[in-house]
Amino acid sequence: MNDRAPLSATPRTRLGRLKERGRTGRGELYAVLDAALVCHLGVIIGGSPVVLPTGYGRIGDTLYLHGSVANKSLGAADGQPVCVTVTHLDGIVLARSVFHHSVNYRSAVIFGTARVITDDPERLRGLRAIVDQLAPGQWDTARAPTRKELAATTVIALSLADASVKVRTGPPVDDEQDHDLGLWAGVLPVHVTFGAADADPALPAGVAVPAHVRDRRWPATPAGGGTGSRARSQRGSGSRSGTMAVSCSNDRPARLDRLRNDRS
Repeated sequence: MNDRAPLSATPRTRLGRLKERGRTGRGELYAVLDAALVCHLGVIIGGSPVVLPTGYGRIGDTLYLHGSVANKSLGAADGQPVCVTVTHLDGIVLARSVFHHSVNYRSAVIFGTARVITDDPERLRGLRAIVDQLAPGQWDTARAPTRKELAATTVIALSLADASVKVRTGPPVDDEQDHDLGLWAGVLPVHVTFGAADADPALPAGVAVPAHVRDRRWPATPAGGGTGSRARSQRGSGSRSGTMAVSCSNDRPARLDRLRNDRS
């Protein structure tokens, strides 16, 4: 499928509430998936639901996830229906009334039947996609996995054929009569940034930080952090060294005029 193709509407992916927040383009699904680092995998094990956070990667219309062969959840997923979700928090929506508080977000939900990969070439392709999702360029820098390491790793694949995307942007939607309460309302944008890399203490002297690590920027352009403007690409100035920080930035109330143009 190409990124201009529409998402397939199925009983599982058809939105029942706030349909106007749904996105129908497959490219919009790719954008949500490609900009995130962690997904949540839901699977039934022994009759009970289990939801696990894990890294992932995408190749075309296939999502790849991985874990230890000792992870019973991944093994149980083989040939079974599963659900994977990815969510970006772009802003905290502060309303005049408690009832109308919300968040701005981009989210994707994928349904399908998981498939454990047994073919080594596809497993390697899937693992590369997962590594490059977390750290683009790292696969070409690091040592390749050994046969023993591959044997200890489970890789599962999930088709993106059955998926939905939902996005909220803009300011709070308060009741008209609450506009004269004299209470501040607006959006507190949330951004993800990368800090400066922390070197492993075991590194010998003279080993420099690779450029793809040193210059890493957050790739996402939030659809609704609050102002509708492009997310600031930054290295995380002021954040703790070696960490990925989630920061909230204060918007002045005067920006509400611009926010109203993106009301959802």
